[in-house]
Amino acid sequence: MRIGLFFGSFNPVHVGHMIIANYMVTHTEMDKLWMVVSPQNPFKEKKSLANNYDRLHLLQLALDNNSMITASDIEFSLPVPSYTIDTLTYLHEKYPDHEYVLIMGGDNLYSLHKWKNYELLLERYQIYVYTRPTHEIPDIAEHPNVHLFDAPLLDISSSYIRNEIAEARSIRYLVPDRVYEYLMANTLYKKKTQ
Repeated sequence: MRIGLFFGSFNPVHVGHMIIANYMVTHTEMDKLWMVVSPQNPFKEKKSLANNYDRLHLLQLALDNNSMITASDIEFSLPVPSYTIDTLTYLHEKYPDHEYVLIMGGDNLYSLHKWKNYELLLERYQIYVYTRPTHEIPDIAEHPNVHLFDAPLLDISSSYIRNEIAEARSIRYLVPDRVYEYLMANTLYKKKTQ
């Protein structure tokens, strides 16, 4: 089975993430897509990161039993910070019959040379890149295992959504309905009152 791996903090998951995941699983030759919740990205600060299981739960709510896209907690049992090459090594040991494809934004191509063992990633895996109009495509995109896609993108971010929640402003339509309902009913990302 060919599995697309879409790594992210998903802090929280938003409709932009869902559009990319849906586009990739329906416009490429993959059988399934796993949205992998990363406990700690080596390039991001941890202070604004919600609990791993809260982020996983929100992702599961967003997916609503989608048969093609699955929320994955595979990195929860691995050392932190999470390195993609280590996760892939673990996946090959656990599910040796699967083939894995990496999904990333065009902005990640600029920092790919800073990733742990990035040469192995390029050599061993197909990398599906959704391009961003605000970023030029770096030379690394010419590698034969890098494939560019014009997925529809929304200019929203999880940090913007967290800020809106903290300021008690509406995030309706920025996140899937079930995620919205959960966030409104709970204290996640809300300012703590004294």
